[in-house]
Amino acid sequence: MAVKIAITNQKGGVGKTTTAVNLAASLSKTNRSVLLIDVDPQANATSAAGLSGSDCLSLFEFFESDKKIENFIIDAQGGYKIIPGNQNLVATEKQIERSQHREKFFSNNLKVMEKNYDYIFFDCPPSLNLLTINAMEYSGKVLVPVQCEYYALEGLVTLKNTIEQLNASRGLRIEVVAILRTMADWRNRLTREVSEQLEKHFKKLLLNTIIPRNIRLAEAPSYGQSIVDYDIKSLGAEAFLSLSGEFIRKFENGKKNIAK
Repeated sequence: MAVKIAITNQKGGVGKTTTAVNLAASLSKTNRSVLLIDVDPQANATSAAGLSGSDCLSLFEFFESDKKIENFIIDAQGGYKIIPGNQNLVATEKQIERSQHREKFFSNNLKVMEKNYDYIFFDCPPSLNLLTINAMEYSGKVLVPVQCEYYALEGLVTLKNTIEQLNASRGLRIEVVAILRTMADWRNRLTREVSEQLEKHFKKLLLNTIIPRNIRLAEAPSYGQSIVDYDIKSLGAEAFLSLSGEFIRKFENGKKNIAK
């Protein structure tokens, strides 16, 4: 069965979509089968995958149709599969609001053939709305990208507290399983200080891999490519390949090696 993870942070500009797209592509390079589901109406993960959200069908169209989900899964340039996002996802919140058990709308209505994938990732909106909550509940596991800046710890604590409140009040089982440091610039004293604080307070959850600030990493989405396809020799590509290796060790421990 697939490892399902929602990639989220209610704060924007922390490298959430960059993480989702490049982790999916990097794992694909290790012969893992990866599905990325874009549930952000801004559809940045979709455009970063070389697609146009305005031309693609999203989960909104799926929930409005009687077709199987396989009809909405397409190939991304990075070697993984993607269910694109588009602006219509704003209306999906209305679909969810009208339903019973709103926090479990995805679980009740989104039937992905999980046995076909090693990993299923959700790229969530930069807010704790119903789309994000459903992605977290469906996945059960949450990866939080955290930019090494002043308010990073406050945002992380707020997210963890919110998840704990959801679990307690709604009977959910959502767990933050990993924290990823992003946009790190070791020339900046603040980066070092925030990194040290994360290691102090969240050591068990903090991934060893650190994603650096890297111009090639910033350029890749404008070409509709992942960093490992755009510039495999860049520091950004090196970091995400390292992250994919760490993911394999963390989430496939004790499982049969699935590399082909």
